[in-house]
Amino acid sequence: MTSTQPAPPLVEVAGLQRTYQVGPTQIPALRDVSFHVASGEFVAIVGHSGAGKSTLLNLIAGVDRLSAGSVRVDGQEIHRMREAARARWRGATLGIVFQFFALLPTMTLLNNVMLPMELAGKYAPGERRERAAALLHQVGLADHLHKLPSRVSGGQQQRAAIARAIANDPPLVLGDEPTGNLDSGSTAVVFELFERLVADGKTILMVTQDEGLAACVPRQIELCEGRLLRDTQPAPPATGAVRTQPEVHA
Repeated sequence: MTSTQPAPPLVEVAGLQRTYQVGPTQIPALRDVSFHVASGEFVAIVGHSGAGKSTLLNLIAGVDRLSAGSVRVDGQEIHRMREAARARWRGATLGIVFQFFALLPTMTLLNNVMLPMELAGKYAPGERRERAAALLHQVGLADHLHKLPSRVSGGQQQRAAIARAIANDPPLVLGDEPTGNLDSGSTAVVFELFERLVADGKTILMVTQDEGLAACVPRQIELCEGRLLRDTQPAPPATGAVRTQPEVHA
């Protein structure tokens, strides 16, 4: 008989430390944080303000420099890459959803979603427009393709930002308080979109201070003063069990 080896983790964080120098003082933002995330997981990163959540996300994205430890994503130790290589890697491997949408205000929603494909040189020019339109349709914005961000609601802007984040079909999506600027109805819509992405095989790490929202995510990683305080792993479902969808409380 041949044994099946488990797939390697998509995200591997080992002994991660980040210290900032402020004048003569060293301020530790992360202290010896380690965890693995498997492909297809949905993880909420939680903790009080200043716990190190956004710093952790920035280090996984390779946009901040670590002080010690390592971060591997899809087998790549990203902080050993040169900056140009790391930028190319981000374009192919990561999608990032920000709290304040970060859509370019002078470009239509369609062009905002096409932009990552153009920057990464992915897909033929004709395919980019078709793919962007299909992604906006997928997030419920088929009637708003040619509108500027200022002409749609905050919830619609965030849905467009999600379409942009998955434009290059990355395996990993990072959300930095993606519902922090939304009302409860828009929060529920965005969370449902994230669940659909995970069901389609994406891996999502989402920073949130919304305890009700985090409780609906299968796994929570809690930080406290830069340390990993708690890491919950979902129990495997019983044979034949039916998973019910939790209610989102914003």
